[in-house]
Amino acid sequence: MAAGGTEEQQQQQRRRMGRLSALSVYRRAAGAGRLERRRRGRPLPAGGKWAKARPRRGGPGSGGPEPEAPAPPSVAAPPGRVERAEARPRRGPEPEAPPQQPPPRTAAPRGRVERERERAEAPAGSPEAKRRGGPAASPGGPGAAGGGGGAAGLLRRLGRLEDSRQRAAELFRWLVAPVAPGEFLGRYWERAPLLVRRGHPGYYAGLFSTADFEAALRGGEVHFGTHLDVTSYSEGVRETHNPSGRALPAVVWDFYQNGCSLRLLSPQAFSRTVWQFLSILQEHFGSMAGANTYLTPPGTQGFAPHYDDIEAFVLQLEGKKHWRVYGPRTDAEVLPQFSSANLTQAELGEPVLETVLEAGDLLYFPRGFIHQGDCLPDAHSLHITVSSYQRNSWGDLLEKLLPAALQMALEEDVEYRQGLPMDYLRYMGVANSDAVDARRTAFMEKVQGLIKKLVDYAPIDAAVDQRAKSFLHDCLPPVLTQSEKAQSVYGFPARWQDGGPCDVDIQITKDTEVRLLRHGIIRLCNEEAGVMLYYTTENSRVYHKEEPKFLEIDPEYTDSIEFLLSSYPNHVRVDTLPCKTLEDKISLATLLFEKGILTTKKPLVQV
Repeated sequence: MAAGGTEEQQQQQRRRMGRLSALSVYRRAAGAGRLERRRRGRPLPAGGKWAKARPRRGGPGSGGPEPEAPAPPSVAAPPGRVERAEARPRRGPEPEAPPQQPPPRTAAPRGRVERERERAEAPAGSPEAKRRGGPAASPGGPGAAGGGGGAAGLLRRLGRLEDSRQRAAELFRWLVAPVAPGEFLGRYWERAPLLVRRGHPGYYAGLFSTADFEAALRGGEVHFGTHLDVTSYSEGVRETHNPSGRALPAVVWDFYQNGCSLRLLSPQAFSRTVWQFLSILQEHFGSMAGANTYLTPPGTQGFAPHYDDIEAFVLQLEGKKHWRVYGPRTDAEVLPQFSSANLTQAELGEPVLETVLEAGDLLYFPRGFIHQGDCLPDAHSLHITVSSYQRNSWGDLLEKLLPAALQMALEEDVEYRQGLPMDYLRYMGVANSDAVDARRTAFMEKVQGLIKKLVDYAPIDAAVDQRAKSFLHDCLPPVLTQSEKAQSVYGFPARWQDGGPCDVDIQITKDTEVRLLRHGIIRLCNEEAGVMLYYTTENSRVYHKEEPKFLEIDPEYTDSIEFLLSSYPNHVRVDTLPCKTLEDKISLATLLFEKGILTTKKPLVQV
């Protein structure tokens, strides 16, 4: 027998010698008071999240775009298989096309399991596969799901598309394939879970792996609590075991070896591929796209049952995981604004969906659907949860709109400034709510009339612009293709050479052809201080590390900004910009080029 024995014998010997694991050291040092035992009924921690927190862009990585590698030829993917948890009958008939407004939903009855699943198998290139919009719908094209290098290959192929909106749409199509996007939005989005079994372990290849997890740890910039959570869930108790300081591999893997799950917050800060994936997808959602990755040891569970305040897409990257999903228990839990506290098993009832995800599979569930996942004894699990639509509801829009409408009404309409009746306290209020009094009726009618009239003062477009401004602050910066870099300020060859700067002047002329780098990277907002142009190209991969980026624009330039937006993805000559003078046209184009907002059709300087 080799010196030292097998690894299993060494572990047994260490246990006999009383070796302390990282977990036991943490328990002894922290004491029971510092262990995070979160049960239902306990107050939520600051921020209102406890298990799947709002995605944070923590970690290293400079802001601004980066180029991607050249694209290999695309290959069509093999056909997939889909299992879908159908919407409950209580949600009414399911429209064939995406509705403008989802019909109201009621809570799921408890103690009842509905697992209606359809299985669709269509040969590659068949009419059925094309109808579903799956991988075979565009053989060899950017939507070829998983073909030619998995997720990484798909991202390279998407880089060939000129229009960023098309890139985003194709990426979303690939994400939910073989379910067509229209079918997904009409039948599942904010309504019911969707399970897609693909039978293709390499579907997400290159997106993120345990090797990438290890590389992030080896990079030395991962810190417990900020970037990494160490968790466990056993005998109904959910604990967080985060030490302080840097998450070194020896400590992290010791926690894992002792049955702890590892949640890497915002992997886009450590993985360029995840960054690119989310930066494209956010344009499709029109809402921040975030992510966390979860690495779970065999035979363990890291989190208690709970529901979230985001739309969740669970992409199984490695191994397999057993999942149970439960419908909302009350109307108040349907599309909730905030995540729940931890729930006990006794509170759950029957799952509406129970399955084992394997590599390449997808599980989607709307906010408000309770879920829990545990590892089977024979395999670890690595998955990434892609999330969006946090606080992106009609109610969230009205939170901005109604105060602004009231302020405008107060300024413009004297009726809102007139005084209340002197005696209204005598007949209004809860104590008088059952009283029959003509004065109460008149008072209520007056309030209702003022509320209805408030609509006339609602600055709807301005409120939408303010939400767009917030969204652009949330956004990841774009990841540039090699050609985009060469045609932008990020590839401009200014440098120090032969004792001085070289190729410094940005020579934009009236004949230079320009266009926006991406369609969704700018937003014009008319504010009290003036017209502001908000943009994303100088954002950081770390969530809100930078303040919102904007330029104050002369109102005379707004037509040119709108012209660039409407012309995208086509290039336009600088002298066609609707500015008053040629000097203004060149000045505006140069400013936007220097901020990475505009690219040129050809590199300005040939190197």
